[in-house]
Amino acid sequence: MGKTYKHVFFDLDHTLWDFEGNSRRTLATVYDEFNLAEQGIGPFEKFEEVYNVHNENLWARFRNGFIKREELRWKRFWFTLLDFKIGDSALANELSIAYLDVLPTQKELMPNAKEILDYCAEKYPLHLITNGFEATQWQKLRHSGIETYFKEIITSEKSQSMKPQAAIFDYALKACNTTAEDSIMIGDALDIDILGAFYAGWDQVYFNPDKKSHNHKPTYEIADLIELKTIL
Repeated sequence: MGKTYKHVFFDLDHTLWDFEGNSRRTLATVYDEFNLAEQGIGPFEKFEEVYNVHNENLWARFRNGFIKREELRWKRFWFTLLDFKIGDSALANELSIAYLDVLPTQKELMPNAKEILDYCAEKYPLHLITNGFEATQWQKLRHSGIETYFKEIITSEKSQSMKPQAAIFDYALKACNTTAEDSIMIGDALDIDILGAFYAGWDQVYFNPDKKSHNHKPTYEIADLIELKTIL
């Protein structure tokens, strides 16, 4: 057992909510619903791979303030279609709407997420800090059955900031009436959750299930959420 904390903050996507698995299922639904195989888009695996590359690139641009939310949402499909020689902006918009309708209804959580929330909720007030969009993140929480664990849910929309910017962490402290010294951030994104919290003066738990190598020194590092029992 290390230091005693008074407030525990989690990231949502990839940390508690299985974004990768849930997104894959959603993309598969959209791929079938729009008969994309018959429109010249190859096997689903290739469609998913191309989409993921554009999605990550556009999220990085969004975090850095280069593009707006709506642009991110439809352009990831627009660029994906272009890679398959399909220049159809109307279809890109339809795919975006369908994807965003289905994605937040997916329910899969990361291994041991529910168990560790049960464990932590008995000891601390729990909160979320997420770069996801307000309405979407609330739907994910409700459908996966974990919304009642959290006292405060801080989104980039609500705070008018986003990880790794210090402003979202400062907003979270004010919302929860606490201090950086009494808070700890748990997340999977080294550059976003962990370094963001570090520069804001918080302790951090880097959730690294794939055991990616890196040169940073987070306060703690775990490969399975259940390991939080040794920290908290």
